[in-house]
Amino acid sequence: MRPAVYATDLRVVAGDATLLGPVALTVGAGDWVNVIGPNGAGKTTLLRALGGLADFSGRVDHHGKPLKALSRRKRARSIGFVAQSPAIPPGLTIEQYVLFGRAPHLRPLASEGPRDFEVVARTLAQLGLAGLSEREVQTLSGGERQRTALARALAQEPRLLLLDEPTSALDIGHQQEVLELVDRLRRDIKITVISTMHDLTLAARYGDHLVMLAAGQVIASGPPVQVLTGPHLAAHYGACVDVITHRGQLVVVPIREDGEPSSVPARQPLPRPKEHRNART
Repeated sequence: MRPAVYATDLRVVAGDATLLGPVALTVGAGDWVNVIGPNGAGKTTLLRALGGLADFSGRVDHHGKPLKALSRRKRARSIGFVAQSPAIPPGLTIEQYVLFGRAPHLRPLASEGPRDFEVVARTLAQLGLAGLSEREVQTLSGGERQRTALARALAQEPRLLLLDEPTSALDIGHQQEVLELVDRLRRDIKITVISTMHDLTLAARYGDHLVMLAAGQVIASGPPVQVLTGPHLAAHYGACVDVITHRGQLVVVPIREDGEPSSVPARQPLPRPKEHRNART
């Protein structure tokens, strides 16, 4: 079976600066790969290059077809991209916004037909948004907005879903809600997911495979247990952590250099009494 994504010698350059590369990456159909790394490592740049949203050199194939050979319309039919902070024009309802995802399937100057509204209705139902379809997107909570942005991408009926920090603005409850939803849809509708993540514990929980970037280079690639190691995190994040297994899952626990858990406040000296310069002796 052909991989969903195959990249080799992938590079992104801006002027004299190399932002990414060379990178080699193979993602199997139906897999979920999480890209991790410190700030400025090139995670978003990699995601944009894989989606054809950034100029790159080297080779990127989607399901055996060179990405550069695909028209913008064909790319949009095959690849859904959800930005970290999606730009949403004011005044749009959820249904109107999600209908944008059907644009790649419309002929020039054509309007949406029954098939497009059917796809949107099904997608809204899958994401628990059917009862909110007439709400303006700007009035939604963070979790609802994230689901709405995901719905627009899924309405494209993509084979590959690219998610840039999908949980960065969400509390822990909404983080789990969104990631569980993506995982269920990935299995139900057979799509491939590549996402960037800052939360390493969540990256290990939901990723079949992790790719660690640093300074635009792949530092480690493989199952979470091979990538999330103390030496890797110390060397490339400058972090002092323990990586433990809890209920069969990897958990990254920050620790203080003196060995105490970081949740324990540092011991502070008792405050000295204030001196009164004019006090009588």
